[in-house]
Amino acid sequence: MTALLSVNNLAVKFQSDGSEVTAVDGVDFEINKGEVLALVGESGSGKSVSALSTLSLLPNNADISGSIKLQGKELVGISNKELKTVRGGEVSFIFQEPMTSLNPLHTIEKQLREAVELHSAEHSSNITEYIVELLTRVGIDSPAQRLGAYPHQLSGGQRQRVMIAMALANKPKILIADEPTTALDVTIEAQILDLLVELKKNTEMGILFITHDLGLVKRLADRVCVMKKGKVVEHGLVSAVFEKPCHEYTRKLLFANTSISPDPISKKAAVVAKVASLKVWFPIQKGLFKRTVGFIKAVNEASLIVREGETIGVVGESGSGKSTLALALMRLIKYEGSVYYKNRNLNEFSVKELRKLRSDIQIVFQDPYGSLSPRMTCGQIISEGIKVHFPSSQYTDDLVSEAMIEVGLDPSSKHRYPHEFSGGQRQRIAIARAMVLKPKLVVLDEPTSALDRTVQVQIIELLKSLQKKHKMSYIFISHDLRVIRSMSHRIIVMNDGNIVESGDAQKVYNDPQNSYTKSLLESVH
Repeated sequence: MTALLSVNNLAVKFQSDGSEVTAVDGVDFEINKGEVLALVGESGSGKSVSALSTLSLLPNNADISGSIKLQGKELVGISNKELKTVRGGEVSFIFQEPMTSLNPLHTIEKQLREAVELHSAEHSSNITEYIVELLTRVGIDSPAQRLGAYPHQLSGGQRQRVMIAMALANKPKILIADEPTTALDVTIEAQILDLLVELKKNTEMGILFITHDLGLVKRLADRVCVMKKGKVVEHGLVSAVFEKPCHEYTRKLLFANTSISPDPISKKAAVVAKVASLKVWFPIQKGLFKRTVGFIKAVNEASLIVREGETIGVVGESGSGKSTLALALMRLIKYEGSVYYKNRNLNEFSVKELRKLRSDIQIVFQDPYGSLSPRMTCGQIISEGIKVHFPSSQYTDDLVSEAMIEVGLDPSSKHRYPHEFSGGQRQRIAIARAMVLKPKLVVLDEPTSALDRTVQVQIIELLKSLQKKHKMSYIFISHDLRVIRSMSHRIIVMNDGNIVESGDAQKVYNDPQNSYTKSLLESVH
């Protein structure tokens, strides 16, 4: 039987500044009809490069060799015209970072319509209904009302769901899913996995599933390839690899784990930040004169206290108001209510005072590629804050190198640009940029969502050690309840802009009182 997708002796080399970097070295795998193959490994192991090679989606400085066959047809070396019929039609891709994959100037409906019209005439008469159906299948609430929305008006999880809907629009033979649930909360992640399981059962579509979450592999995949430094170090049936891993690196991935809970804080710890009756409503404006016809109630009456050395975990589904709460606390968006930093209302700060305060309050954003300047090198990005807040510093290079080592990056790569790093490495650059200033309060918006399990452990332990050393306070936003539990002293649960439950982390985790909290926890267990 001919495999749907067959990859033999795949090698990918990048030419950069007169040197050659081998990203993929002699990789072999195949996917049959109705089969899910998982590619797993740490960031930079070659997973995404291997997948992008199948459709020649790599930059011009990439040299691809070997063989990639789709139902016996060779794809390496074919013309761009031939590739266009394959991309999105026969093979669809779900990318890791939806904000950079969706066009910011086009509505969701326009982008989905383009994807359908380009490859299929089947739904030409009822295309809007079909788009609404696709959005419903991937868990978008009120999909008909979302058609006119632009990508920036959706949460990270909602954007990822739109990408998944776009990929499924033309019923491809092969679906390549590169970290498709990275930005999704646990309940929607479960829905997406159920959808992929359903597709696997009811169609003959093959799925190449790229992930760092081994729990997802166990649930979804039939076979698994473990990659390290561009090579496949172990492959086989998921059950066999998980029960009896042969390679030391596979065992490292399987048994990486974080400590159950953070170090306790002093009961006398000073209050660093206080939020009282915070409200953020975004107006819905229509017509020529932009008349306000309603509001998107992002956050309603939120109150919280953050103490020195404490981590407040904020958990909830995409669109629940977690990130909006964080942006308001940073005074990056307008809000009603009060936000205090060290007993002073942020609204009383002048622009000059607020700029000086920024070194004390830092944020790590969810989407590292969108928050890093593509025109600046890694070193320039990390040192930017030092140059702004401490322009006379003579130790900038040393501080940058120290920060890079702390987050697991090689200081020799400081001259490389963001696009030259993997998704996980970009997230580490974003963390280094915030931590280099040794702030007092850090807002961490999904800081480990793009990281594989072993690096998650490293980053969490790093954040804990920095917190202990410098008595930093964290507001830790995540949909991953396992990470929240290991990091947080107290937990706040948000749903539809409301804080529905809050309290000691272990108590909320072990004895949730609210039905919504219970549903979130059930999705994990």
